[in-house]
Amino acid sequence: MIQTIVKSGEYYDSITLLQVAQGLSKLAGVEDAAVVMGTPANKDILKDAGMLTAEANAALADDLIIAVKVAAKAKVDVAARVDELLKASRAPKAESGAAPKTVSAAAQQLAGANIALVSVAGRYAAGVARDALNQGLHVFLFSDNVSVEDEIALKTLGREKGLLVMGPDAGTAILNGVALGFANAVIPGPVGVVAAAGTGLQAVTSYLTRMGVGITQGIGTGGRDLSEAVGGITMLEGLKALQADPTTEVLLLVSKPPAAAVAEKVLKHLQASNKPAVVCFLGSKSKAIREAGGIPAATLEEAAHLAAALARGESPEAALRRLHAQHQALKKLAKKLVGHLQMQQNDFRGLFSGGTFCYESQLILNAMLSKGAVNSNVPVKKKHKLADAHKSIGHTAIDLGEDEFTVGRLHPMLDPTLRNRRILHEVRDPETAILFLDIVLGYGAHPDPAGAAVEAIREAQARLAEERREVLFIASVCGTDGDPQNASAQEAKLREAGVIVLESNAAATRLAGYILS
Repeated sequence: MIQTIVKSGEYYDSITLLQVAQGLSKLAGVEDAAVVMGTPANKDILKDAGMLTAEANAALADDLIIAVKVAAKAKVDVAARVDELLKASRAPKAESGAAPKTVSAAAQQLAGANIALVSVAGRYAAGVARDALNQGLHVFLFSDNVSVEDEIALKTLGREKGLLVMGPDAGTAILNGVALGFANAVIPGPVGVVAAAGTGLQAVTSYLTRMGVGITQGIGTGGRDLSEAVGGITMLEGLKALQADPTTEVLLLVSKPPAAAVAEKVLKHLQASNKPAVVCFLGSKSKAIREAGGIPAATLEEAAHLAAALARGESPEAALRRLHAQHQALKKLAKKLVGHLQMQQNDFRGLFSGGTFCYESQLILNAMLSKGAVNSNVPVKKKHKLADAHKSIGHTAIDLGEDEFTVGRLHPMLDPTLRNRRILHEVRDPETAILFLDIVLGYGAHPDPAGAAVEAIREAQARLAEERREVLFIASVCGTDGDPQNASAQEAKLREAGVIVLESNAAATRLAGYILS
């Protein structure tokens, strides 16, 4: 039976929704529980799970839906338990002391503070960030839904005051060894990073640490910083800071393609530097980077290898030779794996928690596959945009961190429920050949993302065995052994479940491309 409760006009944050769902799932007789806002995307999730009742379908986007699948003979008072859990979520928490009510009061209470991490509803975020700047604090603006006009005003004010504004929607930064947002445990070293991509920053800093090369700073700018409107204010200010820092010996810039005028501005500033610089503007042409004296990198993996080589005093060519040898090994592995697939299995299905990884994989596959480009909810080219992000067509790469999936839900780096359900859905398609995953670790991420994925993978494999066919599961783990989840342990869990694990998103994607081509 499906028990449904709709609470009209009641809004709760995504952490509360997850806690209530977990509380309901622990009840005896409950087989599944979903607690979501009534958005169209969430209704689609309920439908895929067989839990969308007429009552839930009639709910509005601002309504709270509680849908619980209960065993036929179980006696469960769902309504009473829901009220208990929601009441508990609103109960005041014990405080060790009086909590400051304003940024000004907080700055006075914490002597020596020089940065404010802002994570409030978007409509309030700009005001809080402005208060922090006026208190002489750098700002890490985690909040999203901040207008471009407010972003420009905040970054302009920050520049005037000699302060960095990282964000809005800044997912990651590592400052003086302190990780903010979705960041990883990395080692100190000579490479300074400025990135307009959260998972891009996580990737290059993690790859560097795995190669034994550390960083001085990892400055996240927010995804819109290199747009024509914002003009790269934070990237330029971060670049200036690293150029002036005597401990930074190698510069590394990471972004999706910047606006042309902004790229020109950043590269012109780079040209005046006396420090070697690796530039990974995913999907951009390399000529302008070379002319500015930078070293272009086509992928995040290549960027990390090049920066590591420079830090060690090696030539960039040495790094590229190592990557070429890796590509040859992947070709040999692909020839062995392709025999596991049937003739009709031709499609790549990527389910990403990291938006930069989703973009990078599309670029690689579009260059490798002669038949059909990759479709996506965030495509490289507009003509390949999916009409419905919940329905894959041909080669498909889905960024599950986009707003259409996260309104009223936690980000997939925190809550793997949506991706697990999508795994089971994708393997039902007889044309699916490769199910591709990025496993992103870090201080802010799920405590065991590989373990959560393996639950769905084993269930999918059992179904496939009944149908006497296989799907190749390929994944990469972004993180380090110093992370709370431990990268080596996460990789081991995946391999035990029969997943092919590669050392980077680019390598994993390239293996998929060799198999499919």
